[in-house]
Amino acid sequence: MRYEIFGGVMPAVEMTLGKSESVYTQSGGLAWMTDGFKMETNTKGGFLKGVARMFAGDSLFMATYTAGCDDSKITFSSSMPGAILPLEIGEKQYIAQKGAFLCAEHGVDIKAVFTKSFGAGMFGGEGFVLQELSGNGTAFLEIDGSLKEIELAAGEKIKVDTGNIAAFEKSVGYSVETVKGFKNIMFGGEGLFLTILTGPGKVWLQTMSVSDFANKLRPYFPSQTSSN
Repeated sequence: MRYEIFGGVMPAVEMTLGKSESVYTQSGGLAWMTDGFKMETNTKGGFLKGVARMFAGDSLFMATYTAGCDDSKITFSSSMPGAILPLEIGEKQYIAQKGAFLCAEHGVDIKAVFTKSFGAGMFGGEGFVLQELSGNGTAFLEIDGSLKEIELAAGEKIKVDTGNIAAFEKSVGYSVETVKGFKNIMFGGEGLFLTILTGPGKVWLQTMSVSDFANKLRPYFPSQTSSN
C-alpha cells in the first residue's frame, strides 16, 4: 500500500493498493475510488466490539474495501478542518482522542479503552472512552486544526488544555490536574482541569477542539422557537 495526503484545511488521503489488499473505515468515510473494489460492511470484530467503538466516537459498522486489481486507488477525506496523521502500527501502540479514527489497513485493530483514572475520564476532555490502535499496518487519524508533534523524555511532563490532545504513544502516562487559585478558576477562561501527559513517548497535539469550535459558532445560529 502507498499513500498520499493532500489538500489544505480539508485534507484527504489517497491510497494505492495492490490486488487483494484491503483498507477499512467507519460507515460514510469514503470520498471516491477507482473501479473494481469490493465493499463489505460488518462490525469488524463482532457486535459487542462494534458497540464499544460507538462509545469511542465511531460507527457500529465498518466498511472494508478490497482491491480487485493492482494500482487501485481509494480516497478518504477529513470531516473537519485540520490535518491527517499517519501512524505506523506495529511494535508501538497508540491512544487517540474519541472519534479520531479515519481509516486503516486491514491488519490494524481499533478498540475502545477506558481511562485508568476516574478524574482523567471525567475531566480530561474526551470522557471515559478513548481509542486504542494496535496490530500491524498504517492507520490515519483526523486532527482538528493544526498538528504539533512532541517527544517527551522519561518523566518529562506537559500540561495540555482540555480537548487539545489528538493522540499519544501508549507508553505515555495520562492524568488530570486541578487548576490552582480561585481567580484562575473563576476568570481564567481555561476550565477547571488540565491534562498531564508524562513521558517517555511521542504525543500529538491539535490546535482546535471540536467542542470549543462548536461553542464559538453557537451564537451565530438562529434560535428555534416553537409555534402554537
